[in-house]
Amino acid sequence: MVTPARLPVIVRFLDQEYFRPRFAPRYPPAEEMVFTILAQNTTDINAGRALAALHEKYPGWEDVARAPVEDIAGAISMSGISGPKSRYIKGSLSALLEEHGDLEMKFLEGMDDREALDYLTELPGVGVKTASCVLLFALGRPVMPVDTHVFRVCKRLDFLPEEATREEAHWIMNAIVPDEDKYSFHINLVLHGRKVCKAVRPRCGECVIEGLCPGAIIEY
Repeated sequence: MVTPARLPVIVRFLDQEYFRPRFAPRYPPAEEMVFTILAQNTTDINAGRALAALHEKYPGWEDVARAPVEDIAGAISMSGISGPKSRYIKGSLSALLEEHGDLEMKFLEGMDDREALDYLTELPGVGVKTASCVLLFALGRPVMPVDTHVFRVCKRLDFLPEEATREEAHWIMNAIVPDEDKYSFHINLVLHGRKVCKAVRPRCGECVIEGLCPGAIIEY
């Protein structure tokens, strides 16, 4: 798939408006997986609080894997929908521990990006976005997650068909965004979606890429 001519310019403008981040691991792989599960349908702030609560309650992730689901759910209640999330967290950690004997996830080093995505998305509660976050934010692999902000902004930029699903959007965006830009572009699209390109009443008049956006709302 050919990279749209506008995309490198948009990447540059967003880098200038926000920053061009250098990769730094956010969490180790297993913890990144847990954090991203916790972040489903809530804010990163609430997910961070729930992650801190798990750290306070359990000495390590192996202990979480062996804990009763009800206890995990109680610890992460501030993240919302804690019942399903607790089952996903316990199920995914338990599966890794049973198959590999630890939660270091070193086995990912022997897999290419597609193999790693396929493996991770077989774990309970791990979709393509969560798997992509593990690869990008924990391991620095060139795999760009498509969250709600990236999905919305890229649709307005006409990089995605209107009917595209989140999973289809993942494959499209990873095909058209150069590897060297995936980390920066993801972070800056999230920032832009939160600050300017909001779901309701986007602030197009404040947008640094308004002239490159087919979905911009022009006010007179």
